[in-house]
Amino acid sequence: MIQPTNDPEKSNSEKALPTKSGAKFYWIYLVLFILILLTSTLLQNKTSKEITWQQFENDILSTKSVDKINVINNEKAEVYIKSSLANNPAFKEVFTQKKGDKPTEGPHYSFSIGSIESFEKKIDLAQANFSPQEKVKITYSKSSNWILNIMGWFLPLLLMFFVWNFIINRSQRGGIGGGGNPMFNFGKSNATLVEREKSTINFEDVAGLEEAEMEVREIIDFLKNPEQFTKLGAKIPKGVILVGPPGTGKTLLAKAVAGEAQVPFFSISGSEFVEMFVGVGASRVRDLFKRAKEKAPCIIFIDEIDAIGRSRGKGAFLTGANDERESTLNQLLTEMDGFGTNSGVIVLAATNRADMLDAALLRPGRFDRHIYLELPNLKEREEIFNVHIKPLVKDETLDVKFLAAQTPGFSGADIANICNESALIAARKKNDKVGRQDFLDAIDRTVAGLEKKSKIISPEEKKIIAYHEAGHAVISWLLKKVDPLIKVSIIPRGKSLGAAWYLPEEKQLRSASAFKEYLCATLGGRASEEITFGDISSGALDDLEKVTKEAYMMVAIYGFNDKIGNISFYDSTGQRDAGIQKPYGEETGNMIDQEVRKLIGDVYKQAIEILTSNKNSLIKVAELLLQKEVIFKEDLEAIMGKRSSEEVNLAIENEEQILIS
Repeated sequence: MIQPTNDPEKSNSEKALPTKSGAKFYWIYLVLFILILLTSTLLQNKTSKEITWQQFENDILSTKSVDKINVINNEKAEVYIKSSLANNPAFKEVFTQKKGDKPTEGPHYSFSIGSIESFEKKIDLAQANFSPQEKVKITYSKSSNWILNIMGWFLPLLLMFFVWNFIINRSQRGGIGGGGNPMFNFGKSNATLVEREKSTINFEDVAGLEEAEMEVREIIDFLKNPEQFTKLGAKIPKGVILVGPPGTGKTLLAKAVAGEAQVPFFSISGSEFVEMFVGVGASRVRDLFKRAKEKAPCIIFIDEIDAIGRSRGKGAFLTGANDERESTLNQLLTEMDGFGTNSGVIVLAATNRADMLDAALLRPGRFDRHIYLELPNLKEREEIFNVHIKPLVKDETLDVKFLAAQTPGFSGADIANICNESALIAARKKNDKVGRQDFLDAIDRTVAGLEKKSKIISPEEKKIIAYHEAGHAVISWLLKKVDPLIKVSIIPRGKSLGAAWYLPEEKQLRSASAFKEYLCATLGGRASEEITFGDISSGALDDLEKVTKEAYMMVAIYGFNDKIGNISFYDSTGQRDAGIQKPYGEETGNMIDQEVRKLIGDVYKQAIEILTSNKNSLIKVAELLLQKEVIFKEDLEAIMGKRSSEEVNLAIENEEQILIS
């Protein structure tokens, strides 16, 4: 005996079955209805026998057997035979016998007449010899087939109804975010749901983010054991936003949170909310939070939230197309902290443009915690290297600390790319293991690009490049506040024809004199060309770009200029678009331009003076570059002597690598 079930999922599926089977019966009803209509239409005219005009004239009309003729709609003639001829063998087949012996009243024959004029002429000509009493009576009538008329307007509507019903059923069976018809799902959230048992990434796969891990662990502990916090009256943050440069591990940390918390995890990108249809973004936000409430406790992760979280009204006068994005943001604000409560739903977001986000989105009660991820320092880079070199077949003598020291300013994504590139380089060399030189080659390729030894460079151009790079090397070696130089090359890499590698110190602050010395070293290449050849080339394009940006930052942002004063025109909130509206007047702008030109002119004169007084060293370094193409710190020490040992040792514990080409 079948026992009743109280399983709601099973009962729901059982309730859905009649709908599906009912849809099948609808199609059966439709087919039967069409068959009935066709049958009635075909049988409607089966009471009369279809003949031609010749048969009618020769076999029927000439024998004076016609009782009357009825012309239907000026198209068809129906012929009635005299009832007295019902037993005549010639007409017996058209007088069908019904109940009793009463013959069929007709019509017995029918034929098409063509046009009324031709039919009347033919009938008059055929009855020319008939007496007035013998002539056939002709009547005209209008007739309409009501079945065909109904089919003409009802059948298309019926077909549209069944087709629409079929599409609706298909879309509903596809489910939210499933394989349903996308035409009916554009208002549904397409967030990816990661169930608790399917998440494989945890904090062991994340390195260099210890402080950020501590911030998010409280959220994980609350989801696992909320009583520990609620008994003291504490409330868990509704939202946590991860802010940091690209490649610092924001998305990876979110995946680790999903794996550690062991709760349902909805993942979606901010750009997936916005579509060309008005109101779709807000609808998707509502649907996402509705699904999340059903799965609570759970986490919603919105990657690149700046796609929908930008400040409202910003740039609207330029594009005029912010209404849809702003309505999406308004719905998100309401869902996170409105009249409705989202207990057990925590929103995790990531962005590298926090300065563009709306203030209402970042306030406490929505995103209560802001976790800032920065580029890893020396110790953190070492931990990241240990994670990414695990799958590599590496040389046992490989020093991870040395690799971390050679990659200042690199993000976690950069380090992962270096590890992969080193393995590819080792495989290209057909080595059995990945060694130190493979990693150094991978670092050089990441910083400056792939070597292009096949690029055709004339001897004259090669000499200009050598003296250009020698100018950078000599000035940076003599100015003590410039970051230590580790290598100079005149082998083309990427878009540059030559390059100098520096290993900066790990500092949080930079003095005005250090800025000026950096500008001087950057202009050393152009100064060397002018001193040596009496002419300058276009090879200093990258140098000039960097110098111009740094000089404007010194004058207009850092307050390093005496004439401008201790004033900064930097907007940390990002609410003002500097490309459209300047925070200063025209007179101040002209003053800034003049001071920048003066600053650059002064450091360029300093570069000329340094190279002029050390021209012998400049020539030796340039000639050595032409001979070896790549020189290192030891070669410069042999020519110019050692720099301060304290500074060199400090620079080994570096922070940020800068390329001057």
